[in-house]
Amino acid sequence: MNRFENWFCASSLWRFVTERKLLPWIVSGYPLGDHVLEVGAGPGATTEELLRRAGRVTSLEYDPGFVARLAERHKDKGSRVSVVRGDAAALPFPDHSFSSVVAVLVLHHLRSREQQDFAFQEFHRVLRPGGMFFAFEIRDGWLHRVGHYKSTFVPVAPGSAFGRLTLAGFSRIAVDIERSAFRVCALRAREA
Repeated sequence: MNRFENWFCASSLWRFVTERKLLPWIVSGYPLGDHVLEVGAGPGATTEELLRRAGRVTSLEYDPGFVARLAERHKDKGSRVSVVRGDAAALPFPDHSFSSVVAVLVLHHLRSREQQDFAFQEFHRVLRPGGMFFAFEIRDGWLHRVGHYKSTFVPVAPGSAFGRLTLAGFSRIAVDIERSAFRVCALRAREA
């Protein structure tokens, strides 16, 4: 992420918008379950709200600075919040570990479509049967490209989500577009 993204994602404005508007919309109508994997937690704009809704959160972050600060901020939560350094395309968790996976503005930061597809497969793998995957992403456009100057920006086309998530094993895939952003909700089906 570039300096602007780091500043904005750590701002109280982004935390407020994420907690009050985005997260309620992203998970609206779906259960989170009891243990959420928050992928790409960054400075933790969604961590507290996910904890309030689910009771237990594992926050995965690639940047070691964000990992250290987020772990320090949540050290008093005991086993209710775990902060782990790792890569979304190669998750360091056993199969069927989480009731849901949430990725807010993460997928476009993965360096290629192939890494995104690996991440989708990993999300499916670590979800329990009946678990849900939620994502919030921005659409491709000049303003988003400018905002990601000197940063990775590999946008996910909303229309590609159905096929890509189906290949990863998901079903009941919903994509809802709102202006220049969209949410994805997908189910890991229960085993037959």
